[in-house]
Amino acid sequence: MIGAIFLDQGYRAAYRLFSRSLIDVQAWPDDNYKGRLQEVTQERFLSTPQYDIIGASGPGHRREYTAEVSFGDGIRGVGTGKTKRAAEQMAAREALSALGALDQAPAADDDVLDAVAAEARRGPTS
Repeated sequence: MIGAIFLDQGYRAAYRLFSRSLIDVQAWPDDNYKGRLQEVTQERFLSTPQYDIIGASGPGHRREYTAEVSFGDGIRGVGTGKTKRAAEQMAAREALSALGALDQAPAADDDVLDAVAAEARRGPTS
C-alpha cells in the first residue's frame, strides 16, 4: 500500500502515511523469547542459554515436545510445544518471566547509540 502511494503521490505522502499509522514498531509484539532471553542472560550472567529437548509424547502426526532452558546455575524454564522450536520458545518465556524480564522491552536503538556515543566521548580509562 505504501509503495502504491509512493508511486502515485510521492515520497512525502508515503512517509506521512507510514509515520502516522505504522511507525510505532515498539507497540508490535515481540514473540522472539529465545532472542530476548539470550540478550538478558548475556547482559546479567555473561552466559548463553542452553536448550535441551527432554521429552516427546503423542503420535508422530501430533507430537508434543518438552524443552528446558538452563544458564547460570541451573534450569530456569520448561516449556512444551508442537515443535521443538515452539517448546524452546515457551521455555525461554518462562525463564524471562522468572527473571522479571518478560515485560521489559529491550533497549531502543537510539538509547544504545546514545550510550555508545557517551562512552566514546568519555574516552579510554586508565
